Amino acid sequence: MTNANGNRRQAAIAFILVTLFIDILGIGVVVPVLPELVKELLATASSATDPDGIQIDPDGILMAETAEIEAAGGVDESVESEIVARAGRYVGVIGASYALMQFLFAPIVGALSDRFGRRPIILISLFGLGVDFVIQGLAPNIWWLFAGRLLAGVMGASFTTANAYIADVSTDETRARNFGFVGMMFGLGFTIGPALGGLLGMIHLRLPFFVAAGLALLNWLYGFFVLPESLSQEKRSPLRLGNANPLGSLIRLQAYPLVAGLALVFACKSLAQRGLENVWVLYTDYRYGWDTWTNGLTLGLVGICAIVVQGGMVRPTVRRLGERRTVILGITIATLGFLGYGLASQGWMIPWIIIMSAMGGVSNPAIQSLVTSTVSESEQGTIQGVLTSMTSLTNIIAPLLFNTLLFSYFISGESPIHLPGAPFLVGAVLLFASVMIAIRVFRRFPSEHVR
Repeated sequence: MTNANGNRRQAAIAFILVTLFIDILGIGVVVPVLPELVKELLATASSATDPDGIQIDPDGILMAETAEIEAAGGVDESVESEIVARAGRYVGVIGASYALMQFLFAPIVGALSDRFGRRPIILISLFGLGVDFVIQGLAPNIWWLFAGRLLAGVMGASFTTANAYIADVSTDETRARNFGFVGMMFGLGFTIGPALGGLLGMIHLRLPFFVAAGLALLNWLYGFFVLPESLSQEKRSPLRLGNANPLGSLIRLQAYPLVAGLALVFACKSLAQRGLENVWVLYTDYRYGWDTWTNGLTLGLVGICAIVVQGGMVRPTVRRLGERRTVILGITIATLGFLGYGLASQGWMIPWIIIMSAMGGVSNPAIQSLVTSTVSESEQGTIQGVLTSMTSLTNIIAPLLFNTLLFSYFISGESPIHLPGAPFLVGAVLLFASVMIAIRVFRRFPSEHVR
């Protein structure tokens, strides 16, 4: 009987990992091209309403008026900075709109998964993401992109429910390893996804969105026929409005003080990481002149490093150092990586920084393992929803802070200094703060008192 239960657990984990991989792959293919699509839509709108504004050529490349280019011998650097700064502001607001919806709906979805099971919630989320990518691919203007991102935020709960799913089918011995596998799927998806997106984007800027839609719908179809339910009827909890309230649900953390402290660590990390993801393409395009293909390759390198770390380094690191020291080590390495990104003066430095800072990825599985081992089985979905809401709240702030404010300001003529790496330096400060918070939380709640 034990072997049969173990086999069912392994099969369930395999199903959800494949589901996550296809989901992440679909998201990853649009990462290198979304800022370029924003530029295209802004340029189209500007040329239609402002005779002195920015126009767009047939290939979708932003440029100034032809007469100005011929007179100046090319696009003036200050004009280019303003173009990128304007796009950065819009990318920031679009990213914040997605995060706002996820913040509002994540605890609702988590509570629903505790009541009705993980499988139906995951399937609804995947189908919604497929529809969302179609909307973005067809978007004739910025407002359609906003609509698509709002829908994506509502349906982006599959990650929350997937974490609860993994917690359902894990044991104390396999929990950290399984969350490491989740990170590995993220890495694998972001290895293939951005590289594929960059290649497809060179063919047509909107093609990656339709490929992403196909992948999401394929994932939904796969899950419909193969994905089993992980939460048994006797372990389901009634739906409570307090748990579905994104702010009221935070009260549930009072029952788990260690989790409440780790949630703050997670929030600081998320704010820095989401800021990096939002500003990356704009930053490397502006500072190093990278195109969508180059960005796709470097993001693919990030994914490869994540696969190696999450798949092969999490379990031995946790076994040797313990979950708590692993958290501290991972965030410290990530802090140094952010400093490197912000200070790197040449593009060739970035791949080396990616490789050297990859070990920072061991912290998230260790945090998840600590959280899920502390929370009761009947509340895994609710607590995961709370954590997703907290990180979603930081996701609302991140694009506005890193794109709309920091990056756009420090490359514009309004800034007293030209500092395009400012977002990464601020991210390093946030990560350092999360290290300090983690140290304090672990001292307050020793492992012999809270596990």
